[in-house]
Amino acid sequence: MVFESLNSYPEIPVQFSKLSNLRSVLPIYPPAEPLERPNGPLPVRRLDFNASYTVTRHLVPACFIRTARPVPLPSPVPLSATKEERKQLLEETYDFLVRARGDPSKETDGYPQVTWNCINRYIKKNNGSKTQDGRGITLLLAHATGFPKEIWEPMLSHLLSSEAASLIDEVWSWEAFQHGDSCLLNAKATSAVSDWTDNSRDIVNFLSNFLPDESSATALPVNLLRIPSQESKDRLTDGFKNRKIVVVGHSYGGASMALAACAFPALFTSLILVDPVITEPHETAQKGKALDLAKSALNRREEWPSREEALNAFLKNPFFRAWDPAVLQVYVECGLYTTDAGTVRLKTPSVLEASLFTETYTSQEIFQRLPALDDKIPLRWIIPGKPGGSPIGGPGDTARRVWVRPRNSTNVKIFEAGHLIPHEAPKELAEDLASYLLRCFTPETLLQLKPSL
Repeated sequence: MVFESLNSYPEIPVQFSKLSNLRSVLPIYPPAEPLERPNGPLPVRRLDFNASYTVTRHLVPACFIRTARPVPLPSPVPLSATKEERKQLLEETYDFLVRARGDPSKETDGYPQVTWNCINRYIKKNNGSKTQDGRGITLLLAHATGFPKEIWEPMLSHLLSSEAASLIDEVWSWEAFQHGDSCLLNAKATSAVSDWTDNSRDIVNFLSNFLPDESSATALPVNLLRIPSQESKDRLTDGFKNRKIVVVGHSYGGASMALAACAFPALFTSLILVDPVITEPHETAQKGKALDLAKSALNRREEWPSREEALNAFLKNPFFRAWDPAVLQVYVECGLYTTDAGTVRLKTPSVLEASLFTETYTSQEIFQRLPALDDKIPLRWIIPGKPGGSPIGGPGDTARRVWVRPRNSTNVKIFEAGHLIPHEAPKELAEDLASYLLRCFTPETLLQLKPSL
């Protein structure tokens, strides 16, 4: 399949200096059974859009072998700390996170650890979507650093109300193990050291070991069943017989999806990257930005008396005021949890968010791997075009990044948003996704390409 389109960035040749060590991806398999499952039911989630779809929450064990070394989290800053004490303690925490990481290029045999991923499934009640070859699309979404899996729902409300919804059987919204509900389940297993390759490996683990062979309106168990081992092996080499896997990854989630597709291309039908954090090897501008983001994350407030007060606090912050109101409402509802004391806290602790920001090596590895991505996989880049935004990397890097794999690639700017495209412009993002899906998965003779936004 080859997708042609107008591009916001014209094609240019891309050459770059390579990393001295491109790490091997560790083996991918879940922990052995019998396995003790997390206690208690998952919270029920109801959609306030599109009555044709329903949402359920599911669990899968993550990869048993972790790339990231287990390191105890630093102690939180005491509430009684003065302003100066807080500043000093946060600097010490930041320094600890950077030191604990060690040499990012070093190979490891991995570390055994049982962790979990929580995933939302949005399923069409009367499942019967068809693409050109009779298989409906399975859409897999992956969030950015610091946000829950539900952050996509405002975008989904537009996409699933569009003409492209007729092509989509099922949507799975992925949640990394140190985020959202997944993080609450893994509270005793989190580490001060993060490695982005683990999120990619967990995604492949879900696709190869737990995603049912075909989409169906039939209810699935909360704990998804592991598929037979031979079928799992076949998927890694031959892909799915009865699914088209189209992935949409934003920022950290986009980088994770890109690495997964580079390592196991047979699993993926199309790859859509929403301003992914994929940076040129030896590039320094983004590393400086990432470390600044880590410091900002550590300084972020984590607890409020109520969701209403949290929302009011967010609305005073220009960062959150730029969001679509529906996205902010979802964040307040799903990004916070109620403590035993009756207050509300971020599900994703700021120290874990900061740890992810300090990990800048994997994004460079992905850049180096992307030129070899299977030509059969259409690659779509969705890039922010809002004036005054801060691009990934340095000046001119985005124009190079979107052509590092020139074959079967397209790109488009969303002028209504900065880096947080799903948060700031969910409707515009949905419109571009709908146009792209219709162009890719319906006969070309029936549709004219919608102009790029």
